[in-house]
Amino acid sequence: MGGMAQTKTQDMDKIIVVTARLDIDAIRAFQLFTQNEDLEQWLTVKADVQSEPGGKYELFWEPSDPENNSTLGCKILAIDPSNYLNFEWKGPKQYKHFMNTIRPLTNVTVIFNRKDDKTLVTLIHTGWRTGEDWDQARNYFENAWKGAFAQLVKYVGTM
Repeated sequence: MGGMAQTKTQDMDKIIVVTARLDIDAIRAFQLFTQNEDLEQWLTVKADVQSEPGGKYELFWEPSDPENNSTLGCKILAIDPSNYLNFEWKGPKQYKHFMNTIRPLTNVTVIFNRKDDKTLVTLIHTGWRTGEDWDQARNYFENAWKGAFAQLVKYVGTM
């Protein structure tokens, strides 16, 4: 039984969690993750998101090369406007050979908690497998999400 608990702890250590407290309401915070124009201000160069279950969640960092450095083919798995968003996620070129072909893909959940006139946004990125390649990819995304959330906070400050 002790071995089981250890495995679960190790799995939990692989989960990426990033938070930001934004000076906007939850409806607007949710839009920052679902409106193409907003996503293009803080997270990506080009966005093609359809805010519905099964809708596209495709972001492109190099629009001229859509097969690389994108979430091409990713879908929204669950959506509850201003509360919850869950979508598939792919890795950049250096990780695509293992990260973008496995099923299920890694998974991103974003939770929006209203606190007075502010919103606590919590991003949880799961689905990491074991092995050195996966550890490198997870470390890459841990840093990438922290950087993205810094850009998100900066963007909200300009609104």
